[in-house]
This record gives sequence, C-alpha cells and structure tokens, in this order.
Amino acid sequence: MAFASGPFTARRFTGTAARAARQAAARAAGAAKGFGIAAACAAALASSGAAGAAESGKVGLGLPLLTSPFWQSYNNYLTVYAKEMGIDILAPVNSNNDPAQQITDMNNMVNLGAKGIVVGPIDSAAISRALTNASQKDVKVVAVDVAPTQGQVAMVVRADNHAYGEKACRYIGEHVKSGKVVQIMGDLASVNGRDRSEAFRACLKSYPGLSLLEIPAGWKGDVAASALDSLLTANPDVKAIYMQAGGVYLSPTLQTLRRKQLLVPAGDAKHIVIVSNDGIPQEFDAIRKGEIDATVSQPADLYAKYGLYYIKAALEGKTFKPGKTDHDSTIIQLQPGILEDQLPAPLVTKQNVDDKNLWGNTIK
Repeated sequence: MAFASGPFTARRFTGTAARAARQAAARAAGAAKGFGIAAACAAALASSGAAGAAESGKVGLGLPLLTSPFWQSYNNYLTVYAKEMGIDILAPVNSNNDPAQQITDMNNMVNLGAKGIVVGPIDSAAISRALTNASQKDVKVVAVDVAPTQGQVAMVVRADNHAYGEKACRYIGEHVKSGKVVQIMGDLASVNGRDRSEAFRACLKSYPGLSLLEIPAGWKGDVAASALDSLLTANPDVKAIYMQAGGVYLSPTLQTLRRKQLLVPAGDAKHIVIVSNDGIPQEFDAIRKGEIDATVSQPADLYAKYGLYYIKAALEGKTFKPGKTDHDSTIIQLQPGILEDQLPAPLVTKQNVDDKNLWGNTIK
C-alpha cells in the first residue's frame, strides 16, 4: 500500500513548462503499466495535456498507489466517468505510497495548468503543503478516500471509516464468543487507519470474552505477513483476524495462514474468522471459498464518480451544505469549511457476495 524514489526539490519543478510536461509524461507512462492504460498513450496524454491545460481547464488525478486491486479499479473507473461527464483530464499520476512524492506530483499538476485536482491523500497531515500551494494558485481540490487534517478542499469523498471498524468488530463478536482477535492496522498517519483502528478497538470492549492483539502494518503487505507469522507462532490459538485493507493484506495473510496450516474453511471448528475491508473481487472469491468470512465493500466506483462530480461542481462555482444527498449518502461537516460526502459501504458475507450491484462483481 512499492515506494517511489525521494522527493524532487522545489527547484526541480520551477523550470519550464516543457520540462514539467516531460516529467509528468514519464511518470504517467510508468504508472500506466500497473492499471491497464498503454504506457505510450498515457505519456502522450500527459505531454499533449500540458500545452493546453491552462486553456481547457484540465483536471489532474493523483493516485496514492497502484499495488492494490482497489486502487487499480478506482483508476479504471476514473477514465470511464471522466468521459461520461465530459471532464478533460491529465494522465493519472501514481505517487507510490510516498507522501513527499505526492506533494511533488500535485505541485507539478498545478504547474502544468490544472484547474482542479482529485487526489487520494497518503498522509492526512503532510498533504496540507500541496493543498496550500493549490489554494494560492486558485486550483480546486477534492480529496478521495482520506480526509486531510489541514488545508482547503472543495469536498472529501469518503465512506464512514469508523463504521468499517465497527462492522468488522460486530461480525467477529457475533461469531466468536471468546479468544484472541488480531487487528492488522493501516497507516496511522492516515485518518483512515486511525478511524478503523479506534472504532474496532472501542467496539471490541463490548465483547469481554475477546482479547485484542494488534499489528501496525502501514498498508504494507510484507510487513503484515512477517508480523502475523511471529504473532501466530506465539499465539497459535488466535480465533479471528480483522484486516483493514484486503487489497494489500489479503494475499499475504492467507499465505501466512496456509503456511502455518491454519487456513481452515468456514464451518470447520478450527476456522479463524476473518473480516476485511475493500470489496475487491479477490475478497469475494475468498468469501465464496470459505477462506474469509466478510468484507466491507469500499465503493471504488463511487469514489471515482463523485470525486469527479465534486471537482466539476467546484470548477463551476457550486457549493454544498450538510444533509442527505440524492445518491444515498450524507454530507457532514468535518471541520469549519470542510465537508465530507459519506458514501455507503455495505458489509458483504456469503449471503450477499453474489449481489450484482456490488462493484467488485462488475469487474471482469
């Protein structure tokens, strides 16, 4: 949740627009390898987009990473919805889970003349530097998936991450009466990681028969696997696992359990109850096989759709107020001047895993 090289310095993006275009083209081409856009086409789009960005009001797209199937799917939805909405976009840029690189990427988009940016923040606090620069240049920004703790954005598009942790806890609490529960946490520099961790931890106190063990894995699958291996060696009697991001933790977790001969299908008395977050096809397959029990479907399709919807609205001068929306969500006020559209994120179990309305079942 692959890392980029060190950040560019400020001097490196104060050169000519042509050099900025070449940098964006090169990064777009490299990013494209991971999400189905031909590298040459992505590079051409970035290069040609640089020249006309200021005139056409292009929108920049900042991806936090592309090693997760969730973000790969989100990226694919972006191009579909941008075309439907008639939004002129610069080629998406992948920051490889590097907060410093993301700041550079956003500043480059501003230098290329983007009038709006849709970005998935990696670090809730660090991104404030890029938000300040965008605000000073009158560039609108919509944050997707992660809310910044500082800085100005037109809207945050996100699901209720406290609900993710609580739904996972409730499912485990209903199916495991006593024993040890492992929480594989995300990056605590991200508000998502904090919200899910705090909600799960608080909820588990309602189940006195359950004790909590935690792994701070920072959205890194290899870190999660190594720590889980050691934890299971010391605690072979673990009864349940909560993974905060199936896109990065699912495969390493299942591989670790399989290697330790602890991957027992649902229905067996030795089965370890596993609940995940994301709603990717791989999780659905694991539910069908009985390898995991449930996941919270984080709406990759709606993140893309409404991220673009709100950036278009911002560029048109439209504003919003807290309250119910026309798309089954609620806009809340996070802090003065910052609104968040909290999109629905359903719990998926064996009972509804084949629901055709789930975005994870629409990917071929």
